[in-house]
Amino acid sequence: MIERGLNVMPAKRKPPTLQQKKDEVNKKAVMWVGVSVFLLILVVVLLLILTN
Repeated sequence: MIERGLNVMPAKRKPPTLQQKKDEVNKKAVMWVGVSVFLLILVVVLLLILTN
């Protein structure tokens, strides 16, 4: 008789991360983009003021 190796089941997938965590990441991304755009506009305005 031929012995078969142990029948190892593949690890079950973990459930997807909570939607709340995803929303929190999205809020941080929106905040960073907003701050970056604001600072960019501020630098452009300051340069325009200083060059005149």
